[in-house]
Amino acid sequence: MAETVTTRRSRITPEREAELYEAVLDLLREVGYDSLTMDAVAARTRSSKATLYRQWGGKAELVARAIRHHKPVDLAQVDTGSLRGDFQALTTRQDDCQMEQDSALMRVLGTAAHTNPELLRALREWLIEPELAEMRQLVQRAVDRGEVRADNPAIDFVLHMIIGAFVARTMIDEEPPTQAFLTSYIDAVVIPALVA
Repeated sequence: MAETVTTRRSRITPEREAELYEAVLDLLREVGYDSLTMDAVAARTRSSKATLYRQWGGKAELVARAIRHHKPVDLAQVDTGSLRGDFQALTTRQDDCQMEQDSALMRVLGTAAHTNPELLRALREWLIEPELAEMRQLVQRAVDRGEVRADNPAIDFVLHMIIGAFVARTMIDEEPPTQAFLTSYIDAVVIPALVA
């Protein structure tokens, strides 16, 4: 009688998963995306490469899911009752130090995604598409409250505006994004574009 071998995905606890994701982000900050290897992640986390590949399939998905896990706020859950209040709540969910680290990570990943289609696909699946859907919900609530016209063309560009400011601040002003900068940017650019 032949013995049947079943393949199953190992169970990783949420705590262990968070540990792995934090290690991936630390490595990204240290060496960048191109130099990040599954060997390095395995060594840093005392995991087997086989486990990493079984759970995440490869580096691109592991990195994208680590970024998503690290995301400080679920936009869909922010509902203060006003558009400006919602945006203010978003900007205060991270301190200035964390914003600086995250903007550096996004610049590294943005550059890497230009030459790595697998990374771009993973970022779209695990980060960009969910963020777009959540931002649409946030803005739709403002439309439903009468704060934003449903036919306002700026609605389709809200995430572009916010991410653009977040990532470009260092390049343009040679300063990291901060709560104060994002609040003033949202008040001066995003809200006027939406309520026009």
